[in-house]
Amino acid sequence: MKTLRYNVQTFGCQMNFHDSEKLSAMLQQMGYLETERKEQADLIIINTCCVRENAELKVYGNLGELKRMKQNNPNLVLAICGCMMQQKHVVEKIQRSYPFVDLVFGTHNIHRFPELLNNASQMEGLLVEVWDHEEDIPEDLPVQRKFSSKAFVNIMYGCNNFCSYCIVPYTRGRERSREPEKIIEEVTNLANAGTLEITLLGQNVNSYGKTLDKEIDFADLLTLINQIPGIQRIRFMTSHPADFSEKLMDAIANLEKVSPHIHLPVQAGSDRILKAMNRKYTSDQYLKKIELLKTKVPEIAISTDIIVGFPGETEDDFLDTLDLIRKAEYDSAFTFLYSIRTGTPAANMEEQVPDEDKMQRFNRLVELVNEIGLRKNLSLIGKTMPVLVEGISKNNANRLTGRTDTHKLVNFDGPEYYIGKIVPVKITEAKTFSLLGTLEE
Repeated sequence: MKTLRYNVQTFGCQMNFHDSEKLSAMLQQMGYLETERKEQADLIIINTCCVRENAELKVYGNLGELKRMKQNNPNLVLAICGCMMQQKHVVEKIQRSYPFVDLVFGTHNIHRFPELLNNASQMEGLLVEVWDHEEDIPEDLPVQRKFSSKAFVNIMYGCNNFCSYCIVPYTRGRERSREPEKIIEEVTNLANAGTLEITLLGQNVNSYGKTLDKEIDFADLLTLINQIPGIQRIRFMTSHPADFSEKLMDAIANLEKVSPHIHLPVQAGSDRILKAMNRKYTSDQYLKKIELLKTKVPEIAISTDIIVGFPGETEDDFLDTLDLIRKAEYDSAFTFLYSIRTGTPAANMEEQVPDEDKMQRFNRLVELVNEIGLRKNLSLIGKTMPVLVEGISKNNANRLTGRTDTHKLVNFDGPEYYIGKIVPVKITEAKTFSLLGTLEE
């Protein structure tokens, strides 16, 4: 009997990446083997993202290629899932323009994937099963982890913030927290299997516990996980600045396993734009939290998200953003051109910024972010830092690559024996996005 092979293409955030790990595990339990070559696959899954327009365009571009593959191999099964599929107009477009797709499902019923795949395989045409509401959190789903030494762990799902530009609350649903006992059990099992680093995932981890019947918040959860033997690093993302509390800052400062790194998306530096975005904080409030955090955790590395060209953004608004970046001194930043997301309040706002202005501001923004990032990296030369070795460097097969506890990417010479271990590396050279070092044995 032929061994069936599958290929998963993932777009978007760590939450999507972790969902793909779950899909892979379910398929392997069904007897499938993974392949990185699409032309070898009997089943291809596209796990989609709708946060930015660029991610959606990539999905549609991939579907054009898959149409040709389906024509050459009519038995090829094509499935599309993820956040894009939670939007009615997208599903209608798939049905209308891409009828060769076999299965469409969303973010709320991923646990039913084996059943959906079986049903789609036994029928002609496209099977669409997208739930428009969230139900209880399914526990004990299998996960096929990409790395043995580090793992993603969902602690909650959904978002209640409703930023005016963001589609996530509509595609991922309202906030729901996992029971702490289930999280502790999962992390303990990971530790027993040799995992050294976990990343706790939530659209806004600060909201953890609000939907539970017991008194527990995110800082309390970190304290519990910090006590689990074997785990050496605890990361988390993402934190919303509006409810980033001093209690959480103290947890980062005092819990030895919590990494000194935080992703704190600011999105803009103009109070007028922040209000239009419904971010629920001012630039001054944000900067005061950054200042307090750096006082409590001097070695903290901070990354952020910034949107350029939000509707109504003027040159003065943009200059406010540049000013905030200079004051915050981010280690790195994910920078985005604003793109209209159908169904969000911002999509209907007047004064959409011309593309030419967006791009000009974007280039100035990236130049400043990179300048600060390089300066921060140069200050690390000569220091020895603990690096969790993830594998072989993509750019040099003779080098290893890994991350510091501050989430800096480090490349260095060393034997493959060290993959999956935390080793001391002395930083010898700094680039904008990475560091070079030598192994200290």
